[in-house]
Amino acid sequence: MREILFQRVRTQYTDRNKTYSLRDSEIHTLAEVGKFRVVAARDLVEFAYSGNRSRMENDVENLVRQGLIKQTTIADPEHNPTQVVTLTKEGHKLLSRGKILPSSQATYHGLKKSKEAFHDADLYRLYHKVSDQIESRGGRVLRVQLDYEMKRELYARLSRGSRDKSRNSETVRKEIAERYHLKVVSGKIPIPDVRIEYANENENEIHRRDLELATEHYRPRGLSQKARAGFQIYARHGETDRLRRIRDDQELSAAILGF
Repeated sequence: MREILFQRVRTQYTDRNKTYSLRDSEIHTLAEVGKFRVVAARDLVEFAYSGNRSRMENDVENLVRQGLIKQTTIADPEHNPTQVVTLTKEGHKLLSRGKILPSSQATYHGLKKSKEAFHDADLYRLYHKVSDQIESRGGRVLRVQLDYEMKRELYARLSRGSRDKSRNSETVRKEIAERYHLKVVSGKIPIPDVRIEYANENENEIHRRDLELATEHYRPRGLSQKARAGFQIYARHGETDRLRRIRDDQELSAAILGF
């Protein structure tokens, strides 16, 4: 588990005509939230603050006061309220222009679809489960890609490729899939919920872990496509049994992992 140093010293960050006073831990929180769009407050406490809720609340209060993040409440599938945090437009601008993250790392602000917010928030927890495994074996995470980013790039290339009437559409689709280290399954290119790119110690090669967070609403065909695409499939503990039954009915070899 990662731990950030809680410091009282603040650094001045200027973005255009605005100046912000931030601790290193607050910058780290901006980066964590920006990479995943929406993060549950309880998960931020656990993974970014090593369980220290008071430190997290102090940092979030300061970030809210300076207009960089927003707190809101969403409902889980059982309609229980869950507090989450997202970047504001100002927070996103500061993160994007402040050279805080590598230029290859996409960041986001605000809730995209309220119905998907709980699923999206769980991706942060899933990421830490898998990234901790990677790092425990000597790996170093380089970049996180959400499906938003991959879909935008992939669909743009598919659209351009479809306009080239001189080439077979299936061949174009396969080439584009390979470019993004994906597979064509039943004529489609399944995209994972989140991809982790990492490098192992003393290696120049980039490795990838494609993760799918399956839910109880997954239909057999959809689960089959994700499994055949080679994604690592995870599910909340209360939903693994149903998904495993679907897997067995479909005669899939993929594991359904709980988290």
